[in-house]
Amino acid sequence: MTGFLAQLLVDLRATSPLEGATVALGLVYVVLAVKRSRWCWVYGGLSSAGLAWLSARSALPMQAALQTFYVAMAAYGFRRWSADRDTGGHVNVGWWPWRMHVAAWVAIAVLTAVTAKGLARYTHAAQPMLDAACTWGSLAATWLAARARIENWLYWIVIDAALGVLFAAQALALVALLYFVYLAMATVGFFAWLRKRTELRTP
Repeated sequence: MTGFLAQLLVDLRATSPLEGATVALGLVYVVLAVKRSRWCWVYGGLSSAGLAWLSARSALPMQAALQTFYVAMAAYGFRRWSADRDTGGHVNVGWWPWRMHVAAWVAIAVLTAVTAKGLARYTHAAQPMLDAACTWGSLAATWLAARARIENWLYWIVIDAALGVLFAAQALALVALLYFVYLAMATVGFFAWLRKRTELRTP
């Protein structure tokens, strides 16, 4: 653990301007998402564009593809949240049926196994299994976020912890720290959205 922290500090000192800007934009995104502001998607899209480049350069092909997808999802999310807002201008939130979650988990497991095998065989991916699992899980979580479903935060708690480890292993220390901050913010976001949903259902 001590060696990991020491390496993390070394990597932080070598942080590039692009990585710094990407992290800053990502932090703005998650704060605005917790507040249910549609403008989170603008900052999220810009942050994802930076992460796509950093991931591709760090031999994480699935993460690069995922971040590129996020850019497109940012446009969808902004449009969706713009159309479904309460009187205060914030997006309305709700739940996803359990059967849909079960189907999503099965699909994530199958796709992870297939993708990881392909990555290990045909690419130089640094962490095939973890990269694939985080990618497919993130796709589900992003869809839930764009649809303003409260459970998206629970998905992100697990995924952000895994991504923090993944990026730290690739010497992207600041990006790794960003995901650990995301982990904390996802916890805050879950309870904030849950409280708002409770308020909306109170007579």
